[in-house]
Formats: sequence, structure tokens, C-alpha cells
Amino acid sequence: MKLQQLRFLATVAQSELNITTAAAKLYTTQPAVSKQLRQLEDELGFKIFVRHGRALSKVTTPGERVIECSLRVLREIQNIKGISTDYKDDSAGTLSIGTTHTQARYVLPPVIKIFRERFPKVQFNLLQGTSEQIAEMAKSGRIDIAIATGSASLFDKFVLLPCYRWRRQVIVPHGHPLAEVKRLTIEELGAHPIVSYVFSFSGPSSLTDAFVAHNMRPNIALAARDADVIKTYVRLGIGVGIIANMAIDAVEDADLVVLDAAHLFPEHTTWVGFDRSALLRKYMYDFLGLLAPHLTRRVVDRARAASSQADTDGLFEGVVLPQR
Repeated sequence: MKLQQLRFLATVAQSELNITTAAAKLYTTQPAVSKQLRQLEDELGFKIFVRHGRALSKVTTPGERVIECSLRVLREIQNIKGISTDYKDDSAGTLSIGTTHTQARYVLPPVIKIFRERFPKVQFNLLQGTSEQIAEMAKSGRIDIAIATGSASLFDKFVLLPCYRWRRQVIVPHGHPLAEVKRLTIEELGAHPIVSYVFSFSGPSSLTDAFVAHNMRPNIALAARDADVIKTYVRLGIGVGIIANMAIDAVEDADLVVLDAAHLFPEHTTWVGFDRSALLRKYMYDFLGLLAPHLTRRVVDRARAASSQADTDGLFEGVVLPQR
């Protein structure tokens, strides 16, 4: 078994099983990648992939375990290289973040601006997706840090640290029947079509639970992943928008009426996470501190040393998180 074979395997897994794409990333040819994969399978004595002709259609059950181990091995090798780099130059490297549109659009810009000023030699990669997509990025080793809200069960190998709290708010165009309501009720909200986030309507959701508690079912006109898309359809009169409060810009959204919904829906906590086995470079600690000032290096290291996520959560009991 060669390190090159593990690297080829990991790249194919991270390229949605597309050998041509993987070969381009590896600066080699498609036959060379296929040959290394087959040699690895021959040595292991079982198939890692199910093939349809020359194409790879899916990963076998034992293959999933091999890929997981390969990613872990490559990550540890990267850690060793990182240790060396830190001693030589702790201001250069790469940082890949996986997060949602709302965080990328409304929370991270000032953080990344300051980070880039401090670490101009660090290549910053910002990847966006749903919580499920971010979890896949984490599993395949494509990101160093994840930032999301909820869905903690998808990141069982990550250390999750609380960043800040936020609430939902309701938005409508001027002239809408709800625009003059002083204190919105769930019954008034439920009388109109709703436009909100996709994740709010897939599986358990505090938003839908709020309606269920009043024996109501929300009339979902449209569900989107992007707060800006939601606002666009609210402006078109498709429905009443329900979005995160930090996704509202006082200047850009002056044509919309914002209604407080803190009394209708529970508060949420956005967290930041990283693989417990990963090496955190100095600039990664700095990024965490810029995102959430209470996440000092000492606090982060204590969280990493905790034996479980429950123990990590216990470290933040009594900590008052900032509001967005």
C-alpha cells in the first residue's frame, strides 16, 4: 500500500467519483488513477468501488471505511507538515471554511476582511451549502472549519463551539396587511403564505413546531436556501418572509417592513466546528477569535481536550453569548 494510492483514492472520493476530475486535480492521467485504484483493491482483496463500465457508480461498504481511514491518514500527514510549517512560517497556508449563505453573506465579510489584513499569505476558501452539504464537506476533508446552526448530529467527529445567538424576524412589503401589526401572533402569520429557508421545512423544525403548537400548519409558498432569494420573492408578493435577523440590512431592505418574531420562535445558536484530530494553525485560532471573541486559544484548547461534545458543551455553561 502506497501513500500515493491513498491520495488518489481520497481525491476520487472528493471528486464525486469522477476519475477525470480527480486526475486533473492530481496533475496526472485518468488511466494512471484507475491503475492505482485497482492495484489498491487487489492488495486489499475487495472492491472499493462499484463500477458501471469504466465509470465508478458508488462506494462499497468496506470501501467507505477505507476512504475514511485514508482521509484520516492524509490529515495526520498534513498535520505533520503543518507543524513544520508553523515553525518555519506561521503566517502562510490555507484555510477552508464551509458555511451557509446567511453566514457567508452577512456575518463573515468583516471577519474575513480583518483576517486577510492580518494573514495576507493565507489562501482563504469559502464554500457554501446546507448543513447536510457542509457535513459532507467535513467528512471528505474539504474544509478545515464548519460554521452552521443546528444539525450537530451530522458533525459527530467535530468539536462544536458556540459563537452567537440569533432570532427569526418576519418581513413584508410596505402596504401588506401585516405591516401595521404591533405585536404579531402565530394566527396572523399563519393566515398568509410563507417564504423561508429550506432547512426550516425538512425534518424537525422549531418553525413548524411553533405552528403545530397552535394546531396550525404553515402555508409554505416557497422555500429557499438564500436569504436574498427569500427577500426577492417577498418583494414580489409571493408570501411573508421569515429569515434570520442578521440577514436584514437597514439600508438595502428599507423597502421592507420588519416585524419582531422573538416571541413566536425560539432563539438559535450558531456554532463553529473543526475535526478533533486536526492540527489548528495559529491563523486558525485567530480566525476563531475574530468570529467569536470568547473563543480564545485557551478556551479552544480546553474544548479540544474534552472527552466528548457533552463535556465541551459544559465548558460554556453560564457563558453569555453575543446576540446578532
